[in-house]
Amino acid sequence: MEETKLPASDCGKLLRVQDLRKSFGETEVLHGVSFSLARGEVLAIIGPSGGGKSTLLRCVVGLEPVSSGSISVGGDCLVRDGKYAPLAVRRKIGLRIGLVFQNFNLFPHFSVLRNVTEAQRVVLGRSRDEAVAHATALLGKMGLAEKANAYPWELSGGQQQRVSIARALALDPEVLFFDEPTSALDPELTGEILKVIRGLADERMTMVIVTHEMSFARDVSDRVIFLDGGTVAEEGPSREVICHPRNERTRAFLSRFQS
Repeated sequence: MEETKLPASDCGKLLRVQDLRKSFGETEVLHGVSFSLARGEVLAIIGPSGGGKSTLLRCVVGLEPVSSGSISVGGDCLVRDGKYAPLAVRRKIGLRIGLVFQNFNLFPHFSVLRNVTEAQRVVLGRSRDEAVAHATALLGKMGLAEKANAYPWELSGGQQQRVSIARALALDPEVLFFDEPTSALDPELTGEILKVIRGLADERMTMVIVTHEMSFARDVSDRVIFLDGGTVAEEGPSREVICHPRNERTRAFLSRFQS
C-alpha cells in the first residue's frame, strides 16, 4: 500500500475509523465499527464485557491486525480497506499514539525514572539529559517526583498506573488511549487515576478511554460510544447517551450503574 492522505474534507479529524471488522478464525468480533475523533476531544467507549471494546482499541493502535476496514491518524492512513501502509508509515503513525494498559506493563527491573526515559532515548533518540528533564517534569505532574528512583514493586497500583501514564505521555503522543485504566485497581485507588485523566481532559488532550466508570464517562468525555456485540449500538454526547439513552440495550446496560 502506498502512503496516502485523506481528502481535505476529512483532515479536521485526528482519528478516523471506518467499517472496521475483526475476526478470530471463523468468529467475527467487530462488525463494521466506524467513528471519528477531533483534536482535543475525549471519547469514552462503554459496553458489556466481551463486547469488543479492548479488541477495538488493540486494532486501532496497531497491536491487533484488522480483517477489513480503514484507520487513519492525522490524515495518514494506517490501513485502508484492510491493507496496511508500508512499515515506515506505520512507524510514523505509531509515534502519534500512546496507550495505557490495564495492568501497567512497567519494566520491573527498571527504576521509575528509567521506565519513563527509556523509550524517549530508544524511540525518539533524545539525549539522556533531555529525556530525564522531560520524565522529571511528567513525574512531578503525576505527583511522583519523590519516586523517581523507586522500582515498580515498591509502588502501589495507583502509583504504577500513574507511572505508565507518564511513560505514555513522555513520547508526546497526539492521541492517548486508555484500556480500562482502573480495572486492576482497588476502589480506593481508582479516584487518583481518574483525577489524572480528568486533568488531561482539562488540558484538551485527545483521548479514547475504554471504561466501566459511568459517572466519569458522563462528566469527562465529550462523546460516548456504546459497543455491544461488536457493533456500535449508540453514539452521541456523553450526558445524552448516559442520562437519556435511546437504545433499549443501552438502557438495560446502564440500569446496572448508579448515576
